[in-house]
Amino acid sequence: MNILFFLTPKSDVAYIFEDETLRQTVEKMEHRKFSCIPILNKEGQYTGTISEGDLLWGIKLLNINSTDLKEMENISIMAIPRRATYKPVHADADMEDLIGKALNQNFVPVLDDQKCFIGIITRKDIIHYFYKKSQQPEEKWPKRQKEEKSETVVG
Repeated sequence: MNILFFLTPKSDVAYIFEDETLRQTVEKMEHRKFSCIPILNKEGQYTGTISEGDLLWGIKLLNINSTDLKEMENISIMAIPRRATYKPVHADADMEDLIGKALNQNFVPVLDDQKCFIGIITRKDIIHYFYKKSQQPEEKWPKRQKEEKSETVVG
């Protein structure tokens, strides 16, 4: 199955650029009600993900007054350490690779041939697809192609 079937395109995804501030990030996450958000460089390449937890730990570590928005304007988002790595997949990745990453991430960033961010696939969308599929009679499931197996000679 083509994983792009699940893709939420970049145009529908909230993200930040590396040169944005802590305040811009907090406001964007608050407005969109996301718990984590992708970070891109100016070329549109995915460089990581920052989470609410990262922000909280970063504010504590850097001793930032969390109620002082003016202070947050002077802090680069890249000064905030990230605790987790959201690993991306390539647009032509297989389902197994996608599911393997989705098990440990809320979403999986998807990259094109130039390593540019083209969108995300959420764990929720994957689970929803397989739930709907499980509700169908088995005879309506797509037929699996037989895998060619090479014989192993033991000797």
